[in-house]
Amino acid sequence: MQVQTEKAKRYAVYVFYDRDKHADEYNFYLLEELKKEVDHLLVICNGGVTSEGRARFEKIADEVLERENQGFDITAYKIGIERMGYEKLSEYDEVLVLNSTFFGPFYPFREVFETMDQKDLDFWGMTTFHEVPFDPFGTIKYGHIPTHIQSFFMVFRKSLIQSADFQSYWANMPQIHSYEEAIGFHEAIFTKEFADKGYRWAVYCDSSDLIGFMYDPLRDFPRYMIEEKRCPLLKRRSFFHEYGEAFSRSGGEGAKEALEYIEQHLPYDTDMIWDNLLRLENQADLKKRMHWNFVVSSKIQKKKKKPLPSIALVLHIYYEELADFCRRYAENMPDGTDVYVTVPNKEKLAVVRKAFENFPHRLEFRIVGNLGRDVAPFLVGCKDLIERYDLICKVHDKKVYQVKPMSLGESWAYKCFENLLRNRTFVENIIAVFEENPRLGMLTPPVPNHGPYYPTTGKGEWGENFAVAKQLADTLGLTVNLDPRKEPVAPLGSMFWVRTDALKCLFAHDWQYEEFPKEPIADDATVLHAIERIYPFCVQQEGYYPAWILADSFARIEIDNWAYINGELNRAEMSKAGAMRHRELLENIRNL
Repeated sequence: MQVQTEKAKRYAVYVFYDRDKHADEYNFYLLEELKKEVDHLLVICNGGVTSEGRARFEKIADEVLERENQGFDITAYKIGIERMGYEKLSEYDEVLVLNSTFFGPFYPFREVFETMDQKDLDFWGMTTFHEVPFDPFGTIKYGHIPTHIQSFFMVFRKSLIQSADFQSYWANMPQIHSYEEAIGFHEAIFTKEFADKGYRWAVYCDSSDLIGFMYDPLRDFPRYMIEEKRCPLLKRRSFFHEYGEAFSRSGGEGAKEALEYIEQHLPYDTDMIWDNLLRLENQADLKKRMHWNFVVSSKIQKKKKKPLPSIALVLHIYYEELADFCRRYAENMPDGTDVYVTVPNKEKLAVVRKAFENFPHRLEFRIVGNLGRDVAPFLVGCKDLIERYDLICKVHDKKVYQVKPMSLGESWAYKCFENLLRNRTFVENIIAVFEENPRLGMLTPPVPNHGPYYPTTGKGEWGENFAVAKQLADTLGLTVNLDPRKEPVAPLGSMFWVRTDALKCLFAHDWQYEEFPKEPIADDATVLHAIERIYPFCVQQEGYYPAWILADSFARIEIDNWAYINGELNRAEMSKAGAMRHRELLENIRNL
């Protein structure tokens, strides 16, 4: 009988990998909790670890081993199992293998082990991947992917460890060169291979009630698994895998719902999740998975929980005929706001000053010259403000001469101002959004999608500007994930709300006017275009996230705009390719 009647003696192999060799707090917390339940812990660092990380691991683990990152986690499991030798391993009741691809535990590991100790088993795991009737990798010897325990957390009992079948399995493990081979040569076949030989297995988080709904319950229904099944773990990839994967099987709510449940109902410190994801993953993926979009009321004001933070509005005016327009929006800032109006010269100042007579907020004018459009006045002419305020709203007059008719440019200006400064209730609610979301760093209107702006999204928002933006990122010392295939969550109108702490690395450059191009300025690939797209990556570098902001009034317009765009495209595409699911339609079009 493989029922644990006394406290089991356990040996655990934890495989760590990080692109930067940096171990995060979530790694240490998980191991500290795991060590409460295991007698000997080996940490294997695939690809190495920093000296600081190794020192932290050594305080928790009994052994720490660094190796080249070859053969993925599966090869490291093999090393960890065979390193001790099967004679020594037989002294343990259970051998665990697990990796660093998940967050947790959200519930004590003790619950897991006490529950599974009561089961007569030879091996067990945390979750199951349900049977897939095809082989997308071409590596599964059974011709399909059978139901199996997921390999990020597996436990082998003495009855299995001592068997010739188990020892032969690892001795004959083929070399693994890819993620697909790791799945095909181990994860997908281990459970079936040993079950067919009569070995008994089970999972802690039974998801048999979900069969027919999905293949991977922890990926597809993470909140349900955590809340109802008390699954103590959540896969990292839930937050950044390609969004079409989620959208093809759900409405895309999974990661957001899971994170909100953990934040609101469990004692786990989700800063550990934020720190890791923002350091490593691309913001376009994170935004879609966690839906970094805020639709804010312009009619009903949120109740204030705290006194208002220190706030400034930075407004650049070049076209003096737009001064009255800008003033109307600037008046919507709350009481106690400081407003800074930058202008190119004394002549324009005289006109703008007149337009701002009897302005209701504290007001300061600054003459900044005509260099760097609205960007240099902010980064150079107002660099002293970054240390003086908690939040800054940056806007500027907008007249687009190169786009005809000019109503198109005016609509873009309208979109920016309406979604940043619509009225005072809306502005105060924006401030409340920052208060309620401490990791929120920047709010910007969605990208323009009308008229000649529509190709912006087709170019991935980078346009011709990735190279110059990457060069700037290197200059600023940014290490976050920039990818030319994935769009920045950027203020393409150069207007936004920002938490000043989220732009410290940008202002640390100590910008000078000489770094900005003189007029006439090219339509693309200048430092101005780079800065516009690098703002959100500076925000991410500082440990915050950028998001879209929509006033409730404008959201009514935006929903119809996107519904029109997608509806017309869908009808046109399906009239040629046939009616099919979104992902299949995309693949057909891409393969044309």
